[in-house]
Amino acid sequence: MLDPVRVDLSGKTCLVTGASAGIGKAAAAALARLGAHVVMAVRDGERGERARREVLGATGARSVELAIVDLASQASIRAFAREAARRLSKIDVLVNNAGVWLNRKETSPDGIERTWATNVLGYFLTTELLLPLLRSAGKARVVNVASQLAGGPELDDVEFERRSYDGQAAYAQSKQADRMLTWALARQLDGSGISANAMHPGFVATEIFGKGGGLIGTTAAVLSKMRAKKPEAGADTVVYLAASPEVEDRSGLFWIDRQEHHCRFRDEAQEEALLRVCRSMTSARALGTKLDRESAGSA
Repeated sequence: MLDPVRVDLSGKTCLVTGASAGIGKAAAAALARLGAHVVMAVRDGERGERARREVLGATGARSVELAIVDLASQASIRAFAREAARRLSKIDVLVNNAGVWLNRKETSPDGIERTWATNVLGYFLTTELLLPLLRSAGKARVVNVASQLAGGPELDDVEFERRSYDGQAAYAQSKQADRMLTWALARQLDGSGISANAMHPGFVATEIFGKGGGLIGTTAAVLSKMRAKKPEAGADTVVYLAASPEVEDRSGLFWIDRQEHHCRFRDEAQEEALLRVCRSMTSARALGTKLDRESAGSA
C-alpha cells in the first residue's frame, strides 16, 4: 500500500470532471482533504450535489463547489468555461476524468458519436478553454485519465461512419487519443510552467463498464465487483500527479501506480493530425455544417 500524498494544497484550486462518482469523486475528496478548493464538475446536478455533500462529510472540507457541464455537449463546455472564468481567478489542477463506454452507438447533442465527443473532444475543448485560468496559476498541472485499454484509432473515421460500431473499439480508440492529446499538450506547454500527464487507474470498480452493456460490459461489471480496485485506489495516481512535489516539473509522461511507464503511442505527426481533427470538430463552422446536414437528412 502506497503512503498517502501529504502536502498542503491550501490556496490551490483543483477542478475535477466526472466527479459525481467513481475515480472523479474519490480524487475530489482526496484533494479536498489536502486543503484545496475543489470544483466538482458533473453532468447531473442532483446527483452531483449528493456527491458534494458526501465529500464534505467525509473530509471535513469547507471549500467544495459544484459546476454543471455535459462533456458531450460543446455548448455546455463553453458555458461552463465562461462561468469558470467569471467565478475563478485561477486553476492550479485540472483533472480530465469524465468518460463513457457505450455498447450501442449514440450521438451527442452536436450529432457526434458520443464516446468520441465525451472522452476526446470533451478533454480537448475543456483544456483548451481553461488554459487562461491554468496560466494564471503560474505553475499548474493537467492530469488526463487514460487507460491501458487503448488502440485502433482511425483519424479519418473517428465516428465509426465507415466501420461497424463496436463499444470496446470506440472506447479504446478514445483512450489512445487521450494519451496522444496529452503528449501534444505537453509539447505545446513546454516552458510555460504547466505540466500535462496521462495515467491508467487500473481496473476500478466504477459504473462505466456496467453502463456499456453487452457481453464485455457485463463481464467487466461482474469482475469489477469481485476483484477490482476501489475508486480511492484508482484515484491514487491522479492525486499523486495533481499534488506531489515529486512530479512538479515532470510532463508528457504516462503513469501507472505512481510509476512512469513507456507508452507505445508516441508519434508527433499523428498527434498533430489528431489535434487538427479535434480543432476541426470543435469549430463553430464545422459543427454548424454537421448539424445542418443531419437536420436536412431527417427532414
